[in-house]
Formats: sequence, structure tokens, C-alpha cells
Amino acid sequence: MFFVRRPSGEVISRWLAEQAAAPVPPPVASAGYTVDDHRVRLADDSECFGRARDALRSWIQFRLGWVDVVPPTPPIRVGVTVGVLVRHLGFWSVNASRIVSVIDESECFGFAYRTLADHAVDGDERFLVERTADGAVVYAVRARSRPRHVLAWLGYPFARLIQRRFARDSMRALAAAVAG
Repeated sequence: MFFVRRPSGEVISRWLAEQAAAPVPPPVASAGYTVDDHRVRLADDSECFGRARDALRSWIQFRLGWVDVVPPTPPIRVGVTVGVLVRHLGFWSVNASRIVSVIDESECFGFAYRTLADHAVDGDERFLVERTADGAVVYAVRARSRPRHVLAWLGYPFARLIQRRFARDSMRALAAAVAG
């Protein structure tokens, strides 16, 4: 959904309630999708993994100034529908996704969501923090996408720029949160 100004919380809440009732499109083979893998080493100390997990749980990777998540701190569990509010080129868009998997292990925490039919792009995205065998803590974002909305098709180079900017800023936000 596109807006010329930031939509009110009431408008977003109503729209998100409608999206929560929508079915999740089935996953499809990777053909035709652009795949992006981004990783950043956060730290090597033993406390870092807990801070990184807590930051991911609070959705800090979406608190970027030009991007936010609605509701403000959705629970990370399969079936939860979230909206991603984005400001770009003087207008706003809200795109819905549903959490389809959660990883909660001693050395690895994260989740993946799948875009819903009203999202500008078709695809999925995974956010993961993990402690590697050498003791490092890494934050990884993996996305598969292809344009769905006509504006995403027409502005594909711009859409890709926004996706790369989100990955970069998301990694910076999580690294800053972990560093304190």
C-alpha cells in the first residue's frame, strides 16, 4: 500500500488486521528470484550473542528512521503478521509479511518471514544471529525477492537500491545495539 504521507496508526492497524487474515503464498523454487546474502561479524566476546539475540527480538534491525515495523514489537513466532513501513522518494509504503519459521537454539536465533500478496515484492527474508565455531557472533540477512507490484517492476533498479540500503542499515543497527 502506498501513501503520500505517513499513514496513521489507525489506518495501519486496520490494514494489518486485513492482512492477518490473508493466506501466505506458498514458497516457490528460486528460479526468477534475486538472492541476497549479507553477513556482518558483530564481536567475539561471550556476552555478544545474548545482546544480539535480544536486539533481534526487539526488531532493532528495522528501527532505521526511514524503515519501521508495525506493530512496534511484534512477537517472534510462526503465524505473526507484520507490516514494514518505509519512507522513500517522498512517499510511504506499508508491506505485509508473515513469520513462517523461527530458530531458537543455544548458538543460533532468528526468524524468516514470507511476503503476503499485498507486498510490493514476492519473496522471503531471514534474520539470524549465530555464534560460529571460532566464537564469533555473526548477524546474517538472507533475502529472495522479485517484483510483484507494478511500481516495483517499473522501478526495479530503485527497488534493488532500497533492498541493499535496508540490508546495510539493518546490519549497522544491529551492530550498534550489540556494541552498546
